[in-house]
Amino acid sequence: MMRSRIPQPNRQLCLPLACGLAAVALLWPAAPVVAAMNFCAAPALQTSERTNADPGVKTLINNVQEHLNDAPRAVARLHTEGLLPHEGLYDQSVEAQKDLDLLRNAALAWRATSDERYLKFVDRLLYAWVTTYQPSFNPIDETHFDSLILAYDMTASALPVKTRNAAMAFLNKFASGYITQIDAQPRPLRGTYRNNWQSHRIKLVSMAAFTLDNRKMINAAQRLFAEHIGDNIAPDGSTIDFNERDALRYVTYDLQPLVTAALAARRHNRVWLPLRTPSGASLAGALNWLTPYAIGMKTHDEFIHSTTPLDMQRREAGLPGYVGPWDPKNATELFHLAARLDGRYTPIALHLAATAPAWLAVCLPFVAR
Repeated sequence: MMRSRIPQPNRQLCLPLACGLAAVALLWPAAPVVAAMNFCAAPALQTSERTNADPGVKTLINNVQEHLNDAPRAVARLHTEGLLPHEGLYDQSVEAQKDLDLLRNAALAWRATSDERYLKFVDRLLYAWVTTYQPSFNPIDETHFDSLILAYDMTASALPVKTRNAAMAFLNKFASGYITQIDAQPRPLRGTYRNNWQSHRIKLVSMAAFTLDNRKMINAAQRLFAEHIGDNIAPDGSTIDFNERDALRYVTYDLQPLVTAALAARRHNRVWLPLRTPSGASLAGALNWLTPYAIGMKTHDEFIHSTTPLDMQRREAGLPGYVGPWDPKNATELFHLAARLDGRYTPIALHLAATAPAWLAVCLPFVAR
């Protein structure tokens, strides 16, 4: 297998928060382990900032407030992959997984306002999900668990021990299960182990590994990320998903998890965006390949030559986005995330939307230089 060179972290660098946590660990070695990723960097908003907050941020907080008395919708299984609306568990799963984004938003609301009501809501939802859900290790069904990981990452140090321990056990099982599944596959990887499914696996593994601060898992995540760049992205920046699905929708779906994984890695001083395989492929190259479509210089009619029968079924069912030209707005969140990694993507993000999605505006309010 080709090896990729990834810039390693400077082990002598230490962010103020990380240094503070390390000092605490030295003073109290028996203290319970807490989240270590700190993906969301935003401090609590001051009163004046809350008053003048972006309308999207206000909407996020107000939406969480409206659900504070809702019962958890935790289920033992989610399944939407390969299904059309109203088939099988699709509708039930879509409804239940709304809890996951609500969890993330509640954690952000607590982070922004310090209002304990939001923390208690996170505690209630998080405990329900990590003690009810049984991982299927289907990354399409489980991709929204990135929101649960972020919620834990933001609140772990303030959660009751019972919830924190249950969440840690769940995330260990979750990430280790995915790593075992991937490593059991013959090389070179094929099928869903080299397309967008693998991007979602890597996102979930990376986020869990970094928030647990599990060195073995972190090294596995980095190894799998590097392997996937070589498997999925061509030297010109195009992806396997574009070749198979003839759709920019799936390019976005493929790249956004990888950008999210790279953001998680960056919090530990690991630089994944510019990583290049011996063939010259990189995540940065794939984003650059998509850029002319995102800014309207190029257009693309979606799914015309897709090799996946489900795409034709979705077209016939009238699902939005499966017929006609690709809407660049589909890449809004992708490029706003990418702008948090590299400021060169900021003009593209702002071209697509003047403000970032509300959750990202609270989580990472500032773009990279």
